Amino acid sequence: MDRCIVLVDAGYLLGAAASLLAGEPSRSRITVDHSALVQGLREQAESDTERPLLRIYWFDGAPDRVPQPEHRRLRVMPRVTVRLGALTRSDGRWAQKGVDAAMHAELTELARNRACSDVVLVTGDGDLLPGMMAAKEHGVAVHLWAVQAADGDYNQSEDLVAEADERRVLDRTWITKAVRAKELGGVCAPPPVPRPEIAAILSAPLPDTGLAPAAERPAEETEHAGADASDRSGAPQRVPATKGVPTPKDLAALRAPGSHPAPHPATATLRWSSDKGWVDRPGAVAEPPEVSAMPTLAQLTTAEQRWADREEDITTVGGDPFEVGQVFARRWMGRLGDQGHLQKLSGMYPRIPHRIDGELLRYAARFGLLAHKDDQIDEHDRYAIRAGFWREVDVRTAAEHAPAGD
Repeated sequence: MDRCIVLVDAGYLLGAAASLLAGEPSRSRITVDHSALVQGLREQAESDTERPLLRIYWFDGAPDRVPQPEHRRLRVMPRVTVRLGALTRSDGRWAQKGVDAAMHAELTELARNRACSDVVLVTGDGDLLPGMMAAKEHGVAVHLWAVQAADGDYNQSEDLVAEADERRVLDRTWITKAVRAKELGGVCAPPPVPRPEIAAILSAPLPDTGLAPAAERPAEETEHAGADASDRSGAPQRVPATKGVPTPKDLAALRAPGSHPAPHPATATLRWSSDKGWVDRPGAVAEPPEVSAMPTLAQLTTAEQRWADREEDITTVGGDPFEVGQVFARRWMGRLGDQGHLQKLSGMYPRIPHRIDGELLRYAARFGLLAHKDDQIDEHDRYAIRAGFWREVDVRTAAEHAPAGD
């Protein structure tokens, strides 16, 4: 068939891009515009092979083969198929398992079935050499692409380079169309500013814990105060310089005996659903019966709605923590029969009722947001999930109280 196929080893492509732009192969050091990257791969492949694209296969590793948010975004893009291997941790480092074998199997199967006339391989692993040789024996032209190495040397197997029919190097100019380094002063733009909604939640003051003021603590134990954030009423407030992120226990103690008066109401408390055997501590505000009796999303959802929700999760929801909170809140509010629950909830900001909060975080875990070192969602992701939930609640309540037009 006169068409081309692209097989991408994401570990190689993004790791080499991180080395080139950020100085080390950690993918956490870069941000990737996957839409721009896929479009760039398609345009370059069609230009090099002079054939229309059939499909891009994206091979990557994931803990327990659970699709991460980036995989969820990729797999619903046109002409993109995601294949996941395992991602395991050994000696403090993550390693992919099964990705090379999957690429080899796909390459040989496509060539054997004459699904294409040209294959573009974006990889550096010499384990694909037998697959490349088999594809050539079936009459497929093999194009090997490399990412420009940070030190100017090869970052691919020499045998793989020698066996390829055509070769190309994706240079810094090409890479930076879709990939950016996160560091300030680096090749590209600085990281994005945290969402104001998250900053507002994090701005809750810590109780008097006996720690020295932030200005008197060592620099490595403090964090610089963020920019002025806005609370829900729009009034500016300063994000305090605290040691790390305030925990639910810290926030619950705001009204504990002997603590300083807090500017926030006593209900401004957060609880993790992962807190097992939670016991209300002195000063913490117990949930009123009407709050603890609020229906969960599962109780409000029919079998037909559950099926539709699952399909939307698979095909539409990208998995960004803030977006996940919004989707959950939108569904929950849309199915509430008694809108009085919504008014009670709105007055509890920023605390979400315990049962609903637990259900929200379990829903978020479906999107690969677990930090697999301890099977818990990253703390900052938790704040982002809840901030997305509250943003959607604010949008709904503001619309209901907006004055009618003339």
